[in-house]
Amino acid sequence: MSAAAELFDPFVHPALFYGDEQEYLAGTVSFVRAGLAAGDPVAVAVPGENLRLIRDGLGADADAVRLLDMREAGRNPGRIIPGVLRAFADAQPPGKRVRIIGEPIWAGRSETEYPACVQHEALINAAFQGRTVSILCPYDVRRLAPEVVADAYATHPTVIQAGAGQERDSGAYDPDDVVDRYNEPLPPVDGVPAFAFDTESLSQARHVATDVAARLGLAGTRLQDLALVTAELTTNSVVHGGGSGTLRVWAEDERVVCEVHDKGRLADPLAGRRPAPRDQRGGRGLLMVNLLADLVRVHTGVDGTTVRCWFAR
Repeated sequence: MSAAAELFDPFVHPALFYGDEQEYLAGTVSFVRAGLAAGDPVAVAVPGENLRLIRDGLGADADAVRLLDMREAGRNPGRIIPGVLRAFADAQPPGKRVRIIGEPIWAGRSETEYPACVQHEALINAAFQGRTVSILCPYDVRRLAPEVVADAYATHPTVIQAGAGQERDSGAYDPDDVVDRYNEPLPPVDGVPAFAFDTESLSQARHVATDVAARLGLAGTRLQDLALVTAELTTNSVVHGGGSGTLRVWAEDERVVCEVHDKGRLADPLAGRRPAPRDQRGGRGLLMVNLLADLVRVHTGVDGTTVRCWFAR
């Protein structure tokens, strides 16, 4: 990360394209050490295998860095901005640049998860605009599909080729287009009955959701989490989505899926991704949904809004 870039814009968000472990360490460890040398708070949130590489590469300096396994902290991409990036940045004293390495996209991400991942990368730019923060996002160009790398050019204002060590502007940068493009209808699921709810049947909707989820094998705290998510989503539908909606619950592979649809339109793409001020009443429903579910996908359009949430059994 060049000092000139940081002086020009307080917020910088480059993609780091790497082809092997050596390039990965060269790009990430130098970023961390530059921050530590400047006295900046530094966090690293990457998949566990890469976290071990960085920890070993830093040696004793790793003790000065906040280290998080992105497979756990960011398994739902919708929680990364509020639960990882903002949680760290907001806790730091004013006047210091905050440096974070965030790797939310890796080769093991599923096709179901990917749209939420790339929307997250695009929304980082709006979430941190004007803040003194540097967020470096590594991409494994050996294992990721060409379409994923192309999206990285669209979601990051600058890119770094780790082998060459050169940073340059991305001519394809267009995060708003990415958010819109991946606001795609969710794949239909046949044969799942819908429960229609309104103001008078909110409690019944929650019981329907938990009864079906329990029969499908969800239990313990995960069942409680689904109950809370269902309560928040159905209440939002009644308050903001036209007064009614429909609820469906089904099993998908090793997860239970809960979906709520209503006639409202979600105008703010950062809804549920920004921490609510402590003195604000309300406004935490979608944030809680993102923090509790293992994956959240949203589609909003002229026909209404659908929120689909996955919970591991």
